[in-house]
Amino acid sequence: MLDRLPRREREIFEIICRLGEASAAQIRDEISDAPSYSAVRTLLARLEAKGHIRHTERDQRYFYSSAERPNRMREKALRNLVDTFFSGSGVDAATALLGVTRNPKPEDLDALQKAVDEARRRK
Repeated sequence: MLDRLPRREREIFEIICRLGEASAAQIRDEISDAPSYSAVRTLLARLEAKGHIRHTERDQRYFYSSAERPNRMREKALRNLVDTFFSGSGVDAATALLGVTRNPKPEDLDALQKAVDEARRRK
């Protein structure tokens, strides 16, 4: 889905995903070479009309979030990354992530080991 969005819409969508929820003003503050506030609101309306985001109203302000559950979005994005850059190999992707991780914490390594052990049990 992201690859079909125009550059600015994609940038706004990625900001919303990173922040979890944000107002138009917060989003505008995060945009590189930000357009006008009204342009940001127009782009948000387009993303909402396409079904990618939704808004809630609090204190007379709109707050925008992804229309899809964050876990589902992460899974889709990661699957796309693995397919595109690692020929579909999750193992190669995980190995690459370990290679770029500086000084992993012992608890992080324990969590990875637990995931590997669980994957072995499922087979």
